[in-house]
Amino acid sequence: MATPEAPRITVHGEAHVETDPDLARIGVTVTARGADRRATLEDLTRRNAAAVDLVRGYGAAVDSLETGALTLTPELTRRGRGEHVRTHHGTVHLTAALSDFTALGELVTRLADLDLTRVDGPWWSLRPTSPAHTQARRQAVEDAVHRARDYAHALGTEVAALLELDDTAPDHLPFGAGTARMAFATEGAEAPPPLDLQPQRQTATARVTARFTLHPPTL
Repeated sequence: MATPEAPRITVHGEAHVETDPDLARIGVTVTARGADRRATLEDLTRRNAAAVDLVRGYGAAVDSLETGALTLTPELTRRGRGEHVRTHHGTVHLTAALSDFTALGELVTRLADLDLTRVDGPWWSLRPTSPAHTQARRQAVEDAVHRARDYAHALGTEVAALLELDDTAPDHLPFGAGTARMAFATEGAEAPPPLDLQPQRQTATARVTARFTLHPPTL
């Protein structure tokens, strides 16, 4: 407990560091549709393989490639007294993350040029290990110390010791924050020119709560 002989002060420190993104994520949805279930599944498999091979062809520029949900759904229609399958609708969702943005525009346009393929993104983000997070945390601590000293000086005294440093708030923006998004699906005989995609600056944020003891002020 704080006493007149050992007063305490609690302050908050905060910092925001802007930097270029580390990763660009895109979502790819491959679709197939047909009256025959097996034929629809074969089309879906072929188109998924084409999309996966295209992404993998960019080698080291691709940080990760993941397959999400796969669905193959029959669409029913009423005919007479019963229900009959009218068509089958299949989708596969892929997520790719690129660390080399020079390849991003070309990859996006080539993916969107595939049959019945939709592209979403890009979502720009920082890696959890980005130096920007470390810089933001250090600046947040420095801000807390500076505030404590300001209050101590206003009381005509000095900060004596640190009792506690608490970091419970998220120190970086969640995935998807501060992003640009687009979605398109195209078909054409000739490959379209690569899109000129400009990376969006990201902000690493850190917040801390610090508790200090003060030398007893003379009031």
